[in-house]
Amino acid sequence: MRHPITPIHCRPWTLNGLSLQLIESHYENNYGGALRRLNAIQQDLERLDFASAPGHLVNGLKREELVALNSTLLHELYFACLAFGDGRPTEALAQALARDFGSVDRWRDEFVAMAGALAGGSGWVLLTYVPRDHRLANQVAAEHTQAIAGAIPVLALDVYEHAYHIDFGANARAYIDAYMRNIDWKAVQVRYEDACGVAPPRPLEQPEFGDIDAVSVEDVRAMMQRGDPVQIVDARPRHYVSRTRDIMDGATWRDPERVQEWQGELSKDQPVVVFCVYGFHVGCRTARVLRDAGFDAKYMAGGHAAWRAIGGKTLAYG
Repeated sequence: MRHPITPIHCRPWTLNGLSLQLIESHYENNYGGALRRLNAIQQDLERLDFASAPGHLVNGLKREELVALNSTLLHELYFACLAFGDGRPTEALAQALARDFGSVDRWRDEFVAMAGALAGGSGWVLLTYVPRDHRLANQVAAEHTQAIAGAIPVLALDVYEHAYHIDFGANARAYIDAYMRNIDWKAVQVRYEDACGVAPPRPLEQPEFGDIDAVSVEDVRAMMQRGDPVQIVDARPRHYVSRTRDIMDGATWRDPERVQEWQGELSKDQPVVVFCVYGFHVGCRTARVLRDAGFDAKYMAGGHAAWRAIGGKTLAYG
């Protein structure tokens, strides 16, 4: 068997308001069923001749594999999140929740509301950590498949009817309240600490321009909205500007091949932000030339494309 069963982590007989029968049925039938299904699907995939298999068969098996795998992983997390306690987050988790949601109560209200919105349907509510953003986020995972790409779940609430019907019938809200009382916050903190240790995706690196400071498009927009004195230079190559025929509002186009001719028109008393199409070599090279000439110049990371992607205002040009 490719995926062995994970022993149940919580002590079902100690839980407050969740019966032994409910937890055992959930673990044996729903988690166990997902695990058995996952192993069966992967056996079918191992036997499949992908070179000749019809597309609908490959597509169907891979979709079912995703559903079964996520169901297995989320169920394992669900049981590992349960323990008899007072329902209050640890001090470290309380601080993290307050930082990312405004307060623990605000986080709890959102988490519970999301679960209530799923009542009568199907899905999971997850508290996840997103390494890219260094913050926690609540999310819904419907049909075991939707998830924030790159996020690490640290708390899972199963809102499928099988998770509560034996004890609560259709009263999903009573089940949600019972779950919230039984969260093993110490275990959640351990998973949160582990998640915080996961490095985010590496940012774009241009070692050859490591000596040139960059500024984000968001920061440039904020500078403009505040009315900060700044000189913005559009240094996209001439052939590109003539093709696209738009320019960032507030920028002046300058031919990057003729920096020596126009740099004297800039003031050394105000910072300069230079950008090209995508924020790569042309903008960096131009910013370096200006810095060498004594200007406080930076390049705008992401360039014109990133400016447009955030909805930055542009004007017709040419």
